[in-house]
Amino acid sequence: MVKIQELLDKLNEEQIKPVLDTEGAVLVIAGAGSGKTRVLTTRIAYLIMEKNVPAHQIMAITFTNKAAGEMKERLEKIVGDINDMWVSTIHSMCVRILRKDIDKLGYDKNFTIYDETDKEKVLKRVFEETGLDADALLKTAKNVISTAKNDCLKPLEWKKENSSVRFSEEITQIYTAYENQLARSNALDFDDLLFKTYELFCLHPEVAEYYSNKFKYIHIDEFQDTNTVQFAIAQALCKKHGNIFVVGDDDQSIYGWRGAKIENILSFDDIFRGAKVYKLERNYRSTKNILNLANCIIANNVERRQKQLWTDNCEGVKVETFVGTDENNEAAYVAMQIINLMKRNVNLLYSDFAVFMRVNALSRAFEQEFMKYGIPCKVFGGFRFFERKEIKDVLSYLKVIVNSNDNESFLRCVSFPKRGIGDKTLRELREFCQVASISLYDGVFRLEQTSIGSAAKTKLFNFGNLLDNFKAYAKNNSVARLIDYILETTGFLEQFAEKSEENTSRLYNISELKNSAEQFEKDNPGSTLTDYLNSVTLSSDTDDINNGDAVTIATIHAAKGLEYKNVFVAGLDEKILPIARSVDDESEMEEERRLMYVSITRAMERLYLTRAMSRYMYGKRENMFQSRFLKEAQHILFPRRADEEIRRKENSYGYSSREYSRYEDDSDSGYTSSSGGYSSQYAKSFIQANKPKANTSVNYEKYKTGVKVRHVKFGEGTVINTKGSGDNLIVDVAFKGVGIKSLSAKFAPMEIL
Repeated sequence: MVKIQELLDKLNEEQIKPVLDTEGAVLVIAGAGSGKTRVLTTRIAYLIMEKNVPAHQIMAITFTNKAAGEMKERLEKIVGDINDMWVSTIHSMCVRILRKDIDKLGYDKNFTIYDETDKEKVLKRVFEETGLDADALLKTAKNVISTAKNDCLKPLEWKKENSSVRFSEEITQIYTAYENQLARSNALDFDDLLFKTYELFCLHPEVAEYYSNKFKYIHIDEFQDTNTVQFAIAQALCKKHGNIFVVGDDDQSIYGWRGAKIENILSFDDIFRGAKVYKLERNYRSTKNILNLANCIIANNVERRQKQLWTDNCEGVKVETFVGTDENNEAAYVAMQIINLMKRNVNLLYSDFAVFMRVNALSRAFEQEFMKYGIPCKVFGGFRFFERKEIKDVLSYLKVIVNSNDNESFLRCVSFPKRGIGDKTLRELREFCQVASISLYDGVFRLEQTSIGSAAKTKLFNFGNLLDNFKAYAKNNSVARLIDYILETTGFLEQFAEKSEENTSRLYNISELKNSAEQFEKDNPGSTLTDYLNSVTLSSDTDDINNGDAVTIATIHAAKGLEYKNVFVAGLDEKILPIARSVDDESEMEEERRLMYVSITRAMERLYLTRAMSRYMYGKRENMFQSRFLKEAQHILFPRRADEEIRRKENSYGYSSREYSRYEDDSDSGYTSSSGGYSSQYAKSFIQANKPKANTSVNYEKYKTGVKVRHVKFGEGTVINTKGSGDNLIVDVAFKGVGIKSLSAKFAPMEIL
């Protein structure tokens, strides 16, 4: 067993103070990379080993199962058996409490926990029973119910506080009926795990008192991510003794859109009078240059606790910026930087690189460019671009146009957007077509032979005609124009009309799909719809073939808590980061700035900030303007230009070129800043100069399954699959000791043995 003094000796002066302060309320503001997990585990060990506190009197709440597992593992190595200690996520903790005492609320202890799919099914039944319009209100009601529970509000309480909200009467009715449905099924949804625990503590204070007596010391990690109901539960747990120790960083509070309240950490010492506040400002992760940029940007936020990250690490290389002509140019630059860095440093792995972005729609260009150059990648915290639901929904139309026998794609496109064709009708159609041995597409033109109702027959027949219309249109138009025609004719985008984070992302994704079709046809003159679908299938098929050594592509929300030697933050344009809807809301703008801060502080050694002069947005190509966050840091990123800017007075952040042209870094002057900022002209020349040379002598027909090849980096391997043809031929090769790699036959440095 480790001695406690050995643990304390590993802490710096900032870290050791909160560890030794064991009584009362304690708040630790832990800056990025400051070693908060070590502080948390050492404090628990100190309580057990020095203060003789039994393990069963200690609770530690984390916000992911992975974090809970890692904490348990660390503590077991330090203090031994901790089976009696509660170390878990707050949801897991609440389940344990409810399994013991939920009968006091009228539920059976063997309640079922519904996931999001179950929740939506129950809501759909509610709409059927009430006769309300599910198309208009389902998503709104679902979001409202979740938000209400996170804010500790029952249906009538929510109505009282939101009486002026549109459809408040209907939503209250839906919320009430939904709760009744759950109760009849003896079920809780995910939000109920917290809300019912809160209810239990309020209606039966003896239960809250029992747990407050049981756990003398409460520890909560990532406190900036707590919402109203989580804070209320924490208060109840420490009511008896007041010993609550919370760790977090207000500058990394980026989940306001899903209910997190930054006020919880900002007002902690106001609510818990006499609370001690400690700050961890020493960073162990990043270089000085990276931290200088992070400090500079986050200092523009008003609602925060003042702190300044510092480090004893080296100055490091300067932060580089890059402005591409478009999103593909931007992605190609990132690909080439990764290739060049790995050439210069043989110890680097692909897993040492990450590309972060505000919206996942931007990942499409990076996935395709990385595939082109044989760079393995994985999309972290989300589906790959072509596997996202809205993308697959649109692609299902294209697949039926090409292959009318594709029943799975038919079932998908007939259902999205909704056109009043129910499951019963589709089941009858499937049964008929199976007996008749015909496709579903053919079946819609033989409905007179079925028992399907007349109204449903009309809808199916009209849908069949719609597909025929698309087939005819596809013969004389490009893929991109075909996608536009499908979206317009079906009213596909109307289902995402309600403003939300999710819908904004989906619209970006669909815009990117059209962009990908345009780019494919531009790169492959004379290509067909079938060729495009082949390229899309290839992109999906290569997902996670390299589970270990691969570049991470992730949204910034998914990146929190991670660190990489080399980080690219992409899409630093107004309307993207910051997101467009945050412009008129200062609190949202501050959260956007925190997102920028989080992305910067993931980098350990090298940081690249990239953007594009134009992007394909919402069906058309738009000129983009640099993110205000780049301007806020221009004296660090572009010091010479900053000297000029000091002499100018700038008070507004519009989207117009007139407002931005004065400090844009993508003019045609060929300007390159001393910090590595590149103009668009440099971007173009860089990409052209570093583009891999095509192997013009390659005989594509020789690449067959079973053929042996030699790659300059991966060595000898065997071809196990091929996709595409000609210049678009992609070869899957199994290399000994390396694994399977998908490589472009045109560009990959390999030869047939």
